[in-house]
Amino acid sequence: MLENVDLNKSVEKKEYKKLMAGLELRLGELQREAKELKVPVIIVFEGWDAAGKGTLINRLILPLDPRGFNVHPMPAPNEEERLRPFLWRYWKKTPADGRIAIFDRSWYRHVIGDGDGGRGKSGVPNPAYNDIKSFERQLADDGCVLVKFFLHISKKEQKKRFKELEENKAMSWRVTEKDWKHHKRYDEFRKLYEEMIEQTDTGHGAWTIVEAENKNFAALKIFEKVIGTLEARLKKAREKKPAAAPAKKVRGPAVLNSSLLDKVDLSRTISEHAYGEKVDKYQARLRDLEYAIYRKRVPAVILYEGWDAAGKGGNIRRLTQNLDPRGYEVVPVAAPNDVEKAHHYLWRFWNGLPKGGHITIFDRTWYGRVLVERVEGFCSEDEWKRAYKEINDFEEHLANFGAVIVKFWLHISREEQLKRFEERQKLEHKRWKITGEDWRNREKWDKYKEAVDEMILRTSTTYAPWTIVEADCKRYARIKALKTVAEAIEKKLK
Repeated sequence: MLENVDLNKSVEKKEYKKLMAGLELRLGELQREAKELKVPVIIVFEGWDAAGKGTLINRLILPLDPRGFNVHPMPAPNEEERLRPFLWRYWKKTPADGRIAIFDRSWYRHVIGDGDGGRGKSGVPNPAYNDIKSFERQLADDGCVLVKFFLHISKKEQKKRFKELEENKAMSWRVTEKDWKHHKRYDEFRKLYEEMIEQTDTGHGAWTIVEAENKNFAALKIFEKVIGTLEARLKKAREKKPAAAPAKKVRGPAVLNSSLLDKVDLSRTISEHAYGEKVDKYQARLRDLEYAIYRKRVPAVILYEGWDAAGKGGNIRRLTQNLDPRGYEVVPVAAPNDVEKAHHYLWRFWNGLPKGGHITIFDRTWYGRVLVERVEGFCSEDEWKRAYKEINDFEEHLANFGAVIVKFWLHISREEQLKRFEERQKLEHKRWKITGEDWRNREKWDKYKEAVDEMILRTSTTYAPWTIVEADCKRYARIKALKTVAEAIEKKLK
């Protein structure tokens, strides 16, 4: 593929200046329009060392308003980044609505590696390609414009540029011994780059190969591609969609007609004496396991979902009661703020993930997309239906990194919920826990129940299964949660 690219393409300086003047004006207009329409843009620059990524990025941003973009040079990951899934540092830098993010190198570093494509000796294409395609698809589905450039030069041209840099005292530091080693393996890297392009050239994230030996030609091609892509995307954003006909109710799988929650035995209980013994036992066990996962740098992600008044807070307190506070964090999740709303809904959860050896406990989670946002109409039907796969892909990426994932649904009966609501209203020290929203949600019990059933069915996977916790008896629920977390961590450590 790359060996057949014509690298002799060039443009006269006079013609370049004439064309570039109009392209610069148009790009500035499109940046303002993208901001107005709240369309986020990601531009990725990959390519050979010395292909001119820095020069061409600088050329691209000259006509842009610097308040509306960020350039992210992405060197090899540091220690903090290596302790998290490889996409973590890129998710954190995804742009808010209306902003532009330009990546000088990107998530593709992970699959090129040090010349083995990240595959080691196996010879099998890197499984991270699936993670990358999922990442890019999620961003595109959420409305992000994605433009990807591969800057191509010949082996001869690369050698020439390395030597010119070495001869320049101010720039010689940029050429390292590692660069020359990679240069000698040019043909091996070419095959890896070809595989990278073939594996990840998609409709929503197509590659543009830029003939970069003539920098003026390369700059024109980059401007034209960015402008063409933005024009097409912004045209769609401007067009008013016709009012959609009422969607026909689509029946789910037969299992959804018989509620999973109806089959839960809520009569399960445990005596106060047995509870005291088991709490001490499992809390001591979890303390030891917390240190064990720290030594082995295994991250743990524990999710709590459940009915209002199901006892999530008390359950979390017992889980953390004997843990070293330096090794865990509890993340309470409320309605998204303005900054979070301007990003993909998963963005704020990526920001809260634990590094290797630490535990993060989410009190409410990304499942809000298919629960409260679905029931209350805070997102479209297409968005919450799409979220099942997005969530499964997200959790699979965490599992591939080696994370322990434990997901709890705390289940109580409707009668028990009413009892707890009324108790909260009577007791002054608990009255703050009950709000008008809790009562409104209770009126939608059946709709939430339907959403929970479908959530569990579609997102309980081999790598991240759901555990339904019988929580009418708070003591029983706490012991089950403690035991489940301990066993999940022990299984991972084995």
